Amino acid sequence: MVAPGLVLGLVLPLILWADRSAGIGFRFASYINNDMVLQKEPAGAVIWGFGTPGAAVTVTLRQGQETIMKKVTSVKAHFDTWMVILDPMKAGGPFEVMAQQTLEKMNFTLRVHDVLFGDVWLCSGQSNMQMTVLQVFNATRELSNTAAYQSVRILSVSPIQAEQELEDLVAVDLQWSKPTSENLGHGYFKYMSAVCWLFGRHLYDTLQYPIGLIASSWGGTPIEAWSSGRSLEACGVPKQGSVPYNSVTGPSKHSVLWNAMIHPLRNMTVKGVVWYQGESNINYNTDLYNCTFPALIEDWRETFHRGSQGQTERFFPFGFVQLSSDLSKKSSDDGFPQIRWHQTADFGYVPNPKMPNTFMAVAMDLCDRDSPFGSVHPRDKQTVAYRLHLGARALAYGEKNLTFEGPLPEKIELLAHEGLLNLTYYQQIQVQKRDNKIFEISCCSDHRCKWLPASMNTFSTQSLTLAIDSCQGTVVALRYAWTTWPCEYKQCPLYHPSSALPAPPFIAFITDQGSGHQSNVAK
Repeated sequence: MVAPGLVLGLVLPLILWADRSAGIGFRFASYINNDMVLQKEPAGAVIWGFGTPGAAVTVTLRQGQETIMKKVTSVKAHFDTWMVILDPMKAGGPFEVMAQQTLEKMNFTLRVHDVLFGDVWLCSGQSNMQMTVLQVFNATRELSNTAAYQSVRILSVSPIQAEQELEDLVAVDLQWSKPTSENLGHGYFKYMSAVCWLFGRHLYDTLQYPIGLIASSWGGTPIEAWSSGRSLEACGVPKQGSVPYNSVTGPSKHSVLWNAMIHPLRNMTVKGVVWYQGESNINYNTDLYNCTFPALIEDWRETFHRGSQGQTERFFPFGFVQLSSDLSKKSSDDGFPQIRWHQTADFGYVPNPKMPNTFMAVAMDLCDRDSPFGSVHPRDKQTVAYRLHLGARALAYGEKNLTFEGPLPEKIELLAHEGLLNLTYYQQIQVQKRDNKIFEISCCSDHRCKWLPASMNTFSTQSLTLAIDSCQGTVVALRYAWTTWPCEYKQCPLYHPSSALPAPPFIAFITDQGSGHQSNVAK
């Protein structure tokens, strides 16, 4: 007969071991944490995590002592994951989210507190998105301006690469937090993204409810690193080779950042995305960017919609920054204007048929010769964020009668016998200065064409004439601001008068040479 004490000595460790092993791996997804923002109505927020296969998981939403709702699910056997979709919630908070795993008679409980419901925006791209609030103009003032924005919560994803699509983030540099001067300006090109923060701050000023901002960016990276294999294949992107380009200084291998920094977020319900990238493609697969960028947008939308079980809108709003300027000699003078054009899928404007529900902030006039981070990194991120938020207000939030894009010509009339081109704009224009080089015509004779400046002649509130008498042949095309550095800071010639939004660059082809012919800007 075995002594009772010995039996206890044998059994107790077994019970403790079983108790611990049943709870091993029961956790929320890495980005579900205290101080987070979950997507508000009309969508339902997704709560998910990892657990013991076969276990039941109950997720409870509480406010104070009141239980708002309970959702029950189970851990999937092959994936060790569980997921629930909360009922749509109005903006506000704070709430507590509790998850309890039950396996046989053992319970394990997780809690996150100070959870708000609002709109969640994902911010991604390369170094101009990665620049922190510490690096912008008037940084000290911006870093101290947090007291009124404690309902704007921030999270910054760690820069990680992966060869395969990951289920969850490997690490975060900054877990969900309320804004402080320390976490908004944590070094250079670390966290928090200035464009993301300032964009979210503008949204909060307008909407007056919680905003969640997730920054996931890496400097010096081409679009191929942020794209899934599916979208790259759809665009015929060549198989991976070496990338001997100065513009590519970060990870360039296909899909490695998509795998590690975007795909793990796909289950989250989000309101939209803002994107600032393209500098690393000025010499790398440049001609494919008019496919790879729209394909990335479409693929992210489809993936997030599916990952959130249909809660993230299938065509969620996607905003982006059209490239600014650069004094560097790393690129040909055609690289920046080509990418700017390709960022619009060669339409010159968004939204367009290839890029529905998108919005754009033009930044070519926000150049910064004296930036200590190089001219490719202009410090005026406040204007970038302001222009982005105008697009979000119009496209994502349906605000009517809001000007969110600068003027483009709706028709171009060739008056050959007068030596003039007449441009009619669909918006009012403000001619801030005369520039005799920023408009160029393609002049062809003897089967050879060259670009010549077309000086600005007369103008009115919605029209502008250009002198084309420098062309002794046939005028076949017109382009505007088709150079890396089109103008000095906020000194481009054409703006919208009340919004101060710059006219974007464009190229238009004139196919009929009859006098009085009208040509559209769009491709």
